[in-house]
Amino acid sequence: MKPASFDSMLLAVKGQLAPKAADSVKTIENELTAIRDSSGMAVVFYRLAHFWNDHKQVRVAGYYTAINAKLENSEKKLNFAGQFFLERLAEDSTEQVQVWDAMQAVDCFQRALLLNPNNDTAKIGLAKGYVLTGEPMKGVGLLREIVQKKPDDIPANMLLGEMSIQSGQLDKAIPRFETVLKKDPSNVDAMVYLAQVYEAKNEKSKAIELLERAKKTVNSPQFSRNVDEHINSLK
Repeated sequence: MKPASFDSMLLAVKGQLAPKAADSVKTIENELTAIRDSSGMAVVFYRLAHFWNDHKQVRVAGYYTAINAKLENSEKKLNFAGQFFLERLAEDSTEQVQVWDAMQAVDCFQRALLLNPNNDTAKIGLAKGYVLTGEPMKGVGLLREIVQKKPDDIPANMLLGEMSIQSGQLDKAIPRFETVLKKDPSNVDAMVYLAQVYEAKNEKSKAIELLERAKKTVNSPQFSRNVDEHINSLK
C-alpha cells in the first residue's frame, strides 16, 4: 500500500484555516528560509508543531514534532514522536494514512535506537512499526532479542503472542500470554487473548475460565454483559 503524502495532508488542512491563521503559519514557515543551523530550525519546527496542535491537526503537529526531535537528535523526543504515530493507528483513517503513520514511527524509533541501542521501549515500538509496514520478521527479531535478555518482559511477550495469533501459530501464543499472566496476574489483555487462543483450539472450558477471570478483574457491568454474551455463545 502506497503511503499518504504529507504535502497533500498539509495542503488540505491549510485550506481549512481562517485567513488570519493562514497568514500566521505562512509567517512561521517563511522564517525557515533564513535559517541555516539545525538548532534554529528546530525552534521553528517546534513552533509549527504547536500551531497545528492548537488548530486540532494532530498528525501535522506530530510530523513537525518529529522533525524537531530529529534536528535536536533527542532520544526522548524521538521515542515520544514514534509512540505518537503508533497511537494514531487506532484512529479512523484511510489505509494510506495508516501506512504513513507506521512509516513515521519506524523512522523515529530507528533514530532513537541509533542513539541508544539498548532502548527496549524503542525496540518494541519499532517491532510494531515493522509489522504494520509489512516486515513482520524484522519485528520478531527485535522482540526475540528482548526476551532473550528478559524472558518475562511483558510488552515483548504480549506482542509476540499477538503476532502468533495473527499468523495462526496458536501453540506458540499460549506460553507468551502465560508468561505475562505469571508476572502480572491481573493483565486483562493477556486473559482475553489467551481465551481467544483456547476458543480457536476448541478448548472452550479453558476459554470460559479465562473470560470469567477477566470479568472479575475488570469489574464493570458493561464489560461483564459483553463477556456473558460471548460465554453463552460458547456453551
